[in-house]
Amino acid sequence: MKSKKTAGLILAMVLCVSTVLLAGTYGPLRPFVQSVKFVQPQTVSTIAFVNDQTEDELMKWIKSEAVKQEKPPINAVIDRVWKAIPGYDGRSVDIRATYARAKQLSATPLGDNPIPWVYRTIKPKVGLNDLPLQPIYRGNSAKPMVAFMINVAWGDEYLLPMLDILKETGVKATFFFDGTWLAKHADTAKSIIALGHEVSNHAYTHPDMSKLGEARQREEIGKTEALLKNLGVTNVWFAPPSGDYNSSTVKVASEFGLRTVLWTLDTVDWMKPEPSAVVAKVARSVGPGTSKGALRGMIKVIRAKGYLLGTVSETLSPERVDLRL
Repeated sequence: MKSKKTAGLILAMVLCVSTVLLAGTYGPLRPFVQSVKFVQPQTVSTIAFVNDQTEDELMKWIKSEAVKQEKPPINAVIDRVWKAIPGYDGRSVDIRATYARAKQLSATPLGDNPIPWVYRTIKPKVGLNDLPLQPIYRGNSAKPMVAFMINVAWGDEYLLPMLDILKETGVKATFFFDGTWLAKHADTAKSIIALGHEVSNHAYTHPDMSKLGEARQREEIGKTEALLKNLGVTNVWFAPPSGDYNSSTVKVASEFGLRTVLWTLDTVDWMKPEPSAVVAKVARSVGPGTSKGALRGMIKVIRAKGYLLGTVSETLSPERVDLRL
């Protein structure tokens, strides 16, 4: 299932370092969002509600528009093709808080100072933890976010230049470490963590997990997990090498508190394609829900399509994102 064409996707690239992109989106959103401010209700609780007894025109307008701003939560589900798909938080307008903030900021519906919407979060009734054990190939298609999964298994010839590009572009990625690599490159791993990237488990010797018995699978995941813990990492993800797994893999990973995560679009750069071909593939395929020479171009294309870039945890989280275009 390494190159599924769909609107929601995850992208993978392998240099000497394997690299993958995981996404969960749908469409560039454009609305009123410039004026949206996501504020937890308690942060505005100290603002006095003005004119409580009188419903002025501003209050009437906010009430009428609030219905248009509401988004119902989306439950996590098991999909026949994509397996486990995370849920996505809904939202409703906190009318009183929005009114109070609008008065405080002298905001008006048609003026230069837009209404600062304040939202309440509505959690889905079903989350990933409520689903049967299944791997994850994509994020929720309503969430406009993409994540790079970078599988690190052999050397660091391409890794360091990639880190420079990620730093220059302000992108945080998720690095999946092969245990034999991690045992020899702990200092490099520490520098990756220090840069704010997420790090996770990619087994120990890069085996085809489905060809191993449960005891050996447990050893592969456990040895790398121990190395991550020595780095002070609290990990929640396991990416099977080459995307190869079976039901035992998913079960064994869960014993370590890990969810099995894969990808839906593979840039197969272990075959050393031209960077332009990798970027073109991303441009064609990255959409709702989804190498050194290509990384910068991929970031540019993804952002041009209106998606945010985050870690795997951020992308698969049900938390709503504030997309400003």
